[in-house]
Amino acid sequence: MMHDNFYSSDSQVFWTYKALIDGRTISHKSEIREVRGWSLGAIIHRLRHDCGWPTQAEYRGPLSVAHYSLKAGIDRAALRFPKSARALDNGGAAQ
Repeated sequence: MMHDNFYSSDSQVFWTYKALIDGRTISHKSEIREVRGWSLGAIIHRLRHDCGWPTQAEYRGPLSVAHYSLKAGIDRAALRFPKSARALDNGGAAQ
């Protein structure tokens, strides 16, 4: 049986969504440093495919490390949020 937290904890999901909503470009290095997470790729995949967020990846450096951000000019009101990040929906307070 697959659980909602199979790929990441709620705090990692919330951190990822908040960072993107705040206009940040994030990578595995920033995820590890800030929330000690290891599943940014899985969270971004779910974000794109389950919630339909318009994310983009830029691959940098000789190891082609992915740096993720939201595409410019998105309509924040049209974004769908998972349960773990609903506080961000409609300008909700950050945790």
